[in-house]
Amino acid sequence: MPSRKPAKRRRGPAKSRTTKSRIAKSRIAKSRKRKQKSSLGGWAAAAIGVLLVVGLLQAAVAFVGDNWPWLPALVVVSAGIAVAFAVWRARRASALEHRWLLENQALERVDGLTGAQFERLTAGLLRRDGFRQVRELGRAGDGGVDLTAVGPHGERFAIQCKRYAGAVGSPEVRNFLGALGFTFTGYTGILVTSGRLTRPAIEEARRAGLILIERELLARWLREPIPLPRSR
Repeated sequence: MPSRKPAKRRRGPAKSRTTKSRIAKSRIAKSRKRKQKSSLGGWAAAAIGVLLVVGLLQAAVAFVGDNWPWLPALVVVSAGIAVAFAVWRARRASALEHRWLLENQALERVDGLTGAQFERLTAGLLRRDGFRQVRELGRAGDGGVDLTAVGPHGERFAIQCKRYAGAVGSPEVRNFLGALGFTFTGYTGILVTSGRLTRPAIEEARRAGLILIERELLARWLREPIPLPRSR
């Protein structure tokens, strides 16, 4: 009978494990080298930054030493330029707002505004009539309070703006009263709407002492300042 040769042992898995181990060690070594290079780069950048700051400080000290008699005049001129720019910017903003109010004097134009634009329009009317510290709260408003303002005589107001085509109902008035009672205590409430209030809403507003500016009064307010009415 022919003799059988002994079967050879398979060394594939062992070689595979050895190869994987070598690859893993190589990757770890490369990762360490990259981290070392990154750390060295960070320190180098920090050192360069320090040198630049020191250089700028030295240059500033040298400039002051050489030109100190002119510094007061330079400060005054710079301050004057800053004040003039601030005044010009405020006047430009006022002129733009005035133009915005003129463009939206008609109720037909107001009916086409978005809610945010109606809030902006109301804020402009308040500023036109001498209100100060007019703040547009927008989405940050609590309970439907869209604006806050300080009146000409120092009284504080919280304003809700409703750009409605229909009627404002009692639920909206209650939400507004809730905000006045919990978040805006001490403020007088003003509800401004391009629509009208329902009879129950008017009665609730009257009991709470809200100031109401409905469609007819809004049309007049768009054209000229008005005394703030009390709830009917």
